[in-house]
Amino acid sequence: MGVKIGELIEDKVELELSDIAGKKIALDAFNAMYQFLAKVRQPDGTPLMTSKGEITSVHSGIFYRTANFLKEGIIPIYVFDGEKPSFKSRAIEERVRAREEAELKWKEALEIGDLEEARKYAQAALNITGDIVEDCKTILKLMGVPIVQAPSEGEAQAAHMAMKGDVWATASQDYDSLLFGAPRLIRNLTITGKRKLPGKEVYVDINPELIELESVLKRNGISREQLIMIGILVGTDYNLGGVKGIGVKRALELVKKYKRPEDLFSRVPWEFDVDPISIYEFFLNPPTTDDYDTSLKRPMSDELLKFMVEEHEFSEERVKKVINEIEESYRMLSGGGLESWF
Repeated sequence: MGVKIGELIEDKVELELSDIAGKKIALDAFNAMYQFLAKVRQPDGTPLMTSKGEITSVHSGIFYRTANFLKEGIIPIYVFDGEKPSFKSRAIEERVRAREEAELKWKEALEIGDLEEARKYAQAALNITGDIVEDCKTILKLMGVPIVQAPSEGEAQAAHMAMKGDVWATASQDYDSLLFGAPRLIRNLTITGKRKLPGKEVYVDINPELIELESVLKRNGISREQLIMIGILVGTDYNLGGVKGIGVKRALELVKKYKRPEDLFSRVPWEFDVDPISIYEFFLNPPTTDDYDTSLKRPMSDELLKFMVEEHEFSEERVKKVINEIEESYRMLSGGGLESWF
């Protein structure tokens, strides 16, 4: 879901993948996996599956998209969520309910033969299981790509790594990492390319967008602390929907008038079980770890081929071709070029 502060962000710089060559990027792994689950599908919305019914849309996205990043000279570091904060339980419940409703509508659309509607609801109907997560970690490890296990929210950990300078930017479709303090956020990284507009036979080019936290704060005349307060007012994963009657523009006015969170939240109709100061403090000082390694490792090509082809029924010819490209990318990136650029 993510925090809805898009109206505050005007200074977006469109990039090409080549513009990020030589950079280490910390990706929100779950955000990327859901993007792959939503987009890698049959025309009726059915995900890619093995003959045994195992969903492999996410495997496909992780393998082929990550290989393309490496080919472009980018080192992606996938950051996986850890333990959710207790006050995120309602958001999780809402997501489960929304998926159940979407699954019913998906089946109804299939019954009447409406493939456009079926695909739309299918994108929201499926979940990332624990098995899929573990398979994706295995694929990345066999590719030699760094993974990081966050103690809590993946975007918080990615932001922490960016603030330390261990990665150049975070990457996600959501804006949450800005609230967590990431100096740079790249959107659209996992969906770059041609994209079909919903309900239309029209395709548009999607390119990565760079958003810099300092530019957002300067343009709006606020601090990061005030940005967090705006996020809480309009709604986060910890207080879905935000405060009734307050949109982004009104929230901006309020945080400029009441600069301290205690003053602000005592003056708005707060109807959530969680204390707003707890959310504020979580964004400001989330649990993170310094126990990670962002270096690219040599791919384990034979094991990777077996895992993708024998265990998950991917095309042997295509997988071999991509593994050759991964090996070449490793030679290029580990030969001194990338580290000297970064």
